[in-house]
Amino acid sequence: MAPPPPLTSSSLASAIGELVGRDADLAGIVDRFGPPPLWDRVPGFQTLLHIILEQQVSLASARAAFDRLRAAADPLTPSRFLELSDAELLAIGFSRQKARYGRALATAVDSGALDLGSMDRLGDDDVHRALQAVPGIGQWTSTIYLLMVLGRPDVWPVGDIALAQSVGEVKGLGRRPGASEMAALGEAWRPWRSVAARLFWHDYLGRRRRAG
Repeated sequence: MAPPPPLTSSSLASAIGELVGRDADLAGIVDRFGPPPLWDRVPGFQTLLHIILEQQVSLASARAAFDRLRAAADPLTPSRFLELSDAELLAIGFSRQKARYGRALATAVDSGALDLGSMDRLGDDDVHRALQAVPGIGQWTSTIYLLMVLGRPDVWPVGDIALAQSVGEVKGLGRRPGASEMAALGEAWRPWRSVAARLFWHDYLGRRRRAG
């Protein structure tokens, strides 16, 4: 089966309209902060490496490390990344574990074992399988790649802490739901769970900007 067309600014707006008509809490997000951006990202090695850097750290910290990496390896290609020493990667901001993950990704792309250029032609499950065959890429990373890079309309990163925190706040749960509860809650927003995720992230960021 061919994958669904990626989200565009137009289809995002249409999906937001459908979701806010179905869910008053999502409508409240748009009332408070307006519609979320598309947050699309360029496909390929650099972006996937950046997503690996974002695992379990703040976006600001990951961005700072990624900017240092691009300054140290210009152009940032798999082969150039593999030339960096462990000491150089640690100085850039890679943990030893993420340095191993980055090398595994660079090796897979450089050897052709992972063809990132073909991902847009694969179904969601096949993308998950292909990406997760690389050490260091798990469910969260492959889901974020599907959602933000490939623009798939109906993926739901149940393990994303900021998303879960926002769902708990917007839905008045008084706590952050776990992965199984997140999966159950997400069923209400099919076939636009990726759009619902953008709405919740938008609320998460908006609340914290106001509080800060």
